[in-house]
Amino acid sequence: MPMDYFIIVPIASIVALSFAYYFYKSIMKESEGTVKMKTIAGYIREGAVSYLKQQYKVVTLVFIVLALIFGVMAFFGYQNNWVPFAFITGGFFSALAGYFGMKTATHASARTANAVRRSLNSGLKIAFRSGAVMGLVVVGLALFDISAWYMILDYFVDDADAGHKLIMITTTMLTFGMGASTQALFARVGGGIYTKAADVGADLVGKVEVGIPEDDPRNPAAIADNVGDNVGDVAGMGADLYESYCGSILSSAALGASAFIMNPEMQKNAVFAPMIIAAIGVFLSIIGIFIIKTKEDATVKQLMNSLNRGVNISAFFIAISTFFILYLLDFSNWVGLSFSVITGLIAGIILGQGTEYFTSSSHKPTINIAKSARSGTATLIISGMGTGFISTFIPVLSIVSAILIAYLSAIQFNLVNMLSADNISMGLYGIAIASVGMLSTLGITLATDAYGPVADNAGGIAEMSGLDTEIRKRTDILDTLGNTTAATGKGFAIGSAALTALALMASFIEEIRVALIRAGDNILTMVNGDSVEVANASFVDFVNYYQVTLMNPKVIAGIFIGSMMVFLFCGLTINAVGRTAGDMVEEVRRQFREIKGILTGEAIPDYARCVSISTKGAQREMLLPSILAVLVPIITGLLFGVSGVMGLLAGGLGSGFLMAVFMANTGGAWDNAKKYIEMGNLGGKGSESHKAAIVGDTVGDPLKDTSGPSLNILIKLMSMVSLVMAGLTVAWSLI
Repeated sequence: MPMDYFIIVPIASIVALSFAYYFYKSIMKESEGTVKMKTIAGYIREGAVSYLKQQYKVVTLVFIVLALIFGVMAFFGYQNNWVPFAFITGGFFSALAGYFGMKTATHASARTANAVRRSLNSGLKIAFRSGAVMGLVVVGLALFDISAWYMILDYFVDDADAGHKLIMITTTMLTFGMGASTQALFARVGGGIYTKAADVGADLVGKVEVGIPEDDPRNPAAIADNVGDNVGDVAGMGADLYESYCGSILSSAALGASAFIMNPEMQKNAVFAPMIIAAIGVFLSIIGIFIIKTKEDATVKQLMNSLNRGVNISAFFIAISTFFILYLLDFSNWVGLSFSVITGLIAGIILGQGTEYFTSSSHKPTINIAKSARSGTATLIISGMGTGFISTFIPVLSIVSAILIAYLSAIQFNLVNMLSADNISMGLYGIAIASVGMLSTLGITLATDAYGPVADNAGGIAEMSGLDTEIRKRTDILDTLGNTTAATGKGFAIGSAALTALALMASFIEEIRVALIRAGDNILTMVNGDSVEVANASFVDFVNYYQVTLMNPKVIAGIFIGSMMVFLFCGLTINAVGRTAGDMVEEVRRQFREIKGILTGEAIPDYARCVSISTKGAQREMLLPSILAVLVPIITGLLFGVSGVMGLLAGGLGSGFLMAVFMANTGGAWDNAKKYIEMGNLGGKGSESHKAAIVGDTVGDPLKDTSGPSLNILIKLMSMVSLVMAGLTVAWSLI
């Protein structure tokens, strides 16, 4: 019977990919506009594809090295033989999702600008449908990868007693998440460095020093800036949420296999439940996508309400559907687990709304930041940082509430024995499935995020093509909305990362169980002399055996190292943007100085040179922070063992979540404060307030588009590396 329900997972995958193809073809039927618009779009597309090719070459080498290491570990018995292959497929599908999304976005931008010439609604439809391609490709490829691996492993993995076959299958499947995480980190860091180096160079020289408009064709960095929007905010975001989506489903499946180990029939249902919820979410996301439209004279707030309507309708129906899914799967606590899923959904909506409030130019926080620009750049920076710090309270309270409510709902609010071994296993399953709930409608929520770069590029193409003022006003409206949806998407991404990382921490214990059994250690001997079989040990038994408490100095050491990693990673990536942006600034200045006639329009800037600087800088600078994210969990495990790794993951999760929210909201608010002024407020473009706001936006760029989003992946990648290296940690830890 459970396999009958499982069939909906590969079906949902096919449906998602089919609709993605349908939307792509409908976009391609639209005209790119004038010859000049087509030429500019061609430059952007060529630069984006060229960058991705270079990035994938570097990442391929890294994957080959890591796959060989996993192969050696498997040969010596420290790892499952399937892991090297799972790792490669995870990275491959993550890269494929990013590539398809970016290809669509680069084709959609000029078409959006041209459609806006007809109506605002036409432009919104094309931009959003291009985002929908990204969202549906991500969920479609993820569900295809998950369902294919389950069927392969179910066929090849030998039967084991007491439900251990499903534990072997789910923990093996978890490891392909490391491939997705590794690829996502390179995509986010590399893409973030690329886009912000170009953006900073274009703004500081073009807008501040020379005084020409944003996206002016006379700016040598204009094409590189538009390319960066695609490689960072489309390909990077797609890879980011691909691995979050896979991680949430697979960690839930692994915890379900553990929680129901003594009940084989329910164990299979617990493994399938997150996959089926995600599959139903695909169909509801498609419905939500078709709902979204707006009227011609819509304001930014009305446009945002239109997007929210599609998202909220999809979320409402997945909440209702969850009750039926878990009832049909015969869970005894189906009502409680359904509320765990709904808790994740509601937390995601609150995170999005909270981010919108603190970053949208329609609300007081961003307007107040813009007003502070009248006193100069310093006051604008201070106001933005203060607002960013304050903005963390809504996401934190949302995630804390989601964790507690999801846990208690799963154990049916049994407060007396909430920390018993059985309740902890079930409660952790509730938290994991809440993360699935948050991401269940990813097909449409990712569409609202990927829409932003397309709208931004459409505005740039309209400016560079010399379209009339009215068209530019319409693209500005779509662009301002895009800034808000991008900021909202980043808040959603870090929220889902927090719940997923917490579930992965719990799944780490299951990997330790498998590693011990593989090593032949079948008995846990506690400090008090009691013994328990590894195969039957509970989560509490493992925590007690490895003394994962705040009184253990190894745990404390791990917490500090995890927290340090967040700050070290941010420092490295921000400095990387600074160095590459410095090269870009010098190049733009050189071209203005040496190529006569650029400012008068008589000469064409050397766009290719600026694209090359961003590409080379991103490839060079992304290696160190990405490699550290892989090495530090391994070294921590070898030095401090399981308890040290648990501390590392806890420290990275807590500090990384707060830092990512602060960076995303601060940068987003500075960006929209600039947009607010450019819409004619506080003196408008060219005023002293506008110049101050440009500097604030420039400072915020690496925060919101490089370091902040990359932290989502850092905290999950450290968890994934710890999972994959569990065998090595168990066998070789020094302390």
